[in-house]
Amino acid sequence: MSDTLEAREQVVDLCLHLVRRGFFAATGGNLALRLDAERIAVTPSALDYYQMGAEDVCILRLADLHQLEGDRAPSVETGLHARVLRRFPAAGCSLHTVDDPERWPELGRHLPLVGYAPSGTGWLAKRLDRALSAESPAYLLRNHGVLCYGASARQTLAVLEQLEAFCEHYLVGRIASRPGVSAADSLARQRLLTTLTASLPS
Repeated sequence: MSDTLEAREQVVDLCLHLVRRGFFAATGGNLALRLDAERIAVTPSALDYYQMGAEDVCILRLADLHQLEGDRAPSVETGLHARVLRRFPAAGCSLHTVDDPERWPELGRHLPLVGYAPSGTGWLAKRLDRALSAESPAYLLRNHGVLCYGASARQTLAVLEQLEAFCEHYLVGRIASRPGVSAADSLARQRLLTTLTASLPS
């Protein structure tokens, strides 16, 4: 694994952390780390993160995504990460979580919303490329999830955590603003709000 072992192990550790936090699940979610100006480490495709080892992580040439190391196929979303890391040379990490931003339809007013395109396609990568801006480190991919990037893995995780907190506050606000239809509904809503707000960061 030449000089890439440390980066491969970091990818594994990051994925396990994201699984424990609920951002990744089974094979869902993917990420890329910049090794240097020419190479990136990418999660493999269709491999459960609890089964993934450092040897499974793919090393690719950023310019054309030619695979330099690793026997497994890289994530089908590698093109998304490549667009980010090519556009922003200071970016050291890009990660994509798979969920449904349609649950928060108005979040597009606060964050860039990338129009729908099939997963793993050049069409989706081009749509993201058009939306990329140095002003925003996080993007909602319609019907597909979230993509975040940062100067380092730590910073990228912080962006994701901030987005999660934003969504939780938004959800609590929406629930609290809905009128109760009955006393039972109001009580159930209050119990839900109490549970949700207990987990929110101060």
